[in-house]
Amino acid sequence: MGTDVAGSFRKSFRASHPPAAAVRTQRVADIFITGATGYIGGRLIPELLARGHTVRALVRAGSESKLARGAVPVIGDALDGATFASQIAPSDTFIQLVGVAHPSPAKAQQFRDIDLVSVRQSAAAARGAGVAHFIYLSVAQPAPVMQAYVAVRAEGEAMLRASGMRATFVRPWYVLGPGHRWVYAILPLYWLWMLSPKSRPTARRLYPVKLANVVRAIADAVDRPPQSVRVIEADELRRA
Repeated sequence: MGTDVAGSFRKSFRASHPPAAAVRTQRVADIFITGATGYIGGRLIPELLARGHTVRALVRAGSESKLARGAVPVIGDALDGATFASQIAPSDTFIQLVGVAHPSPAKAQQFRDIDLVSVRQSAAAARGAGVAHFIYLSVAQPAPVMQAYVAVRAEGEAMLRASGMRATFVRPWYVLGPGHRWVYAILPLYWLWMLSPKSRPTARRLYPVKLANVVRAIADAVDRPPQSVRVIEADELRRA
């Protein structure tokens, strides 16, 4: 191989195979997160830290030990923005993961007392602190079941749209992972549901997604904020 040809080959190879450091380069965010010790939060924080972000996490007094190592604990109450609003800055990204565990139709009032109140308090506090990007763990919608749960999440989204902050809404229906694997047994029903053109869009929207995919999608949303509002549905989550 001649010198000129070899040189051209090396340049071409470097252009298509940039150094690992160049590939890894991304924005470094300062993140404030609620629901930090929960099912998703406990797995999301290590991923965010591994990407080089700073993470400060809202926890109740006495729950600091449950927080993933490396996150800075902020003591407060997710249902009372006054307990943490002054500690959000200088965060540029806010991640809202608070929600009633194991949602069911019987918990309709809890959705309003906890999920809705917490997102209202977080949105107001984040906006007041100058947060640029708000990531909200929402739910697939519309849906033929769990109407109260879906309605509360839709209200939360509307609230954030009206806030003027850039926002990302992550909309899984059911997240598969440790302790949440029973749905694997009924996945064939989803496949049958998809056979009908009429029901296929709903089946795809409500199809369960893996916990690792949700974690990755949220972390990717931190790295790449939208210009206004972005919605991440099940199909995109499955590809994450």
